Amino acid sequence: MAIRARPLHRPRHPAPARLRRPLRDRPAPDEARGKPPRARTFAPLPIRRTRKTDRDIVSSETATGLILRTRPLTETSLIVHWLTTAQGRVATVAKGARRPKSTFRGKLDLFYLADFSFARSRRSELHTLREVSLRDTHPHLRENLHILQQAAYCAALIEQTTEMDTPLPGCFDLMQGFVAELDRVAPQPRTVLAFELKLLDLLGLKPAAAESSLSAGSRLILERLARDDWPALSPLKLSAAQVHELRQFLHGFLIYHLGKFPAGRAAALADG
Repeated sequence: MAIRARPLHRPRHPAPARLRRPLRDRPAPDEARGKPPRARTFAPLPIRRTRKTDRDIVSSETATGLILRTRPLTETSLIVHWLTTAQGRVATVAKGARRPKSTFRGKLDLFYLADFSFARSRRSELHTLREVSLRDTHPHLRENLHILQQAAYCAALIEQTTEMDTPLPGCFDLMQGFVAELDRVAPQPRTVLAFELKLLDLLGLKPAAAESSLSAGSRLILERLARDDWPALSPLKLSAAQVHELRQFLHGFLIYHLGKFPAGRAAALADG
């Protein structure tokens, strides 16, 4: 019986390995199609900004000012409102001022006159207080409640009728002269009435005495209160009837032109 020979098995040689081009050497899809490659774009990295940057604060400024009002900001910081000679009303934050060992300790109180420096913020009306050098503390104002009430009312009237960070020609001199007058004389309605009239004059709202319904004597007093400087007003005496007449006249005038006036006017105009 013939045996059929089995065909010899020829081993299959493996195909030669195809080398893959590195990714950086491969043509871009557009380049493979014969088109110029597109420029690669990258998403911009996010910019993290700190709480305060150099863009928020500019160089330090110096000023001379009178403290109109203070209030707490945090457990350790204080907001101080100033009336300055050149910058107008300025609000600053005194960081750490309420700490026992603060460099601001004993330097920030109502109606203190001081030279100070601050860093002006570009993002808000609240600037950073840096240094304070006292000129005058006007201690007499804190010895008499009525005098303090008069000063507080007139400070509030300035805050109501003026804008922040706006030069106020004459307003600083008016307030500083008024505070000095309170240091010099006993509290009386005449001082507050004179302040109201002088401030209205600075604002361009001086009452026309000749066109008012005031009596002849009260018209003359109104003109003197608005015109004369503080020392020249010391000899001026007002009767109770004249005080009442001028008080009521200015009450209506302030309401008409300003819409309202600060609380505390009645206490400020009370007899000492």
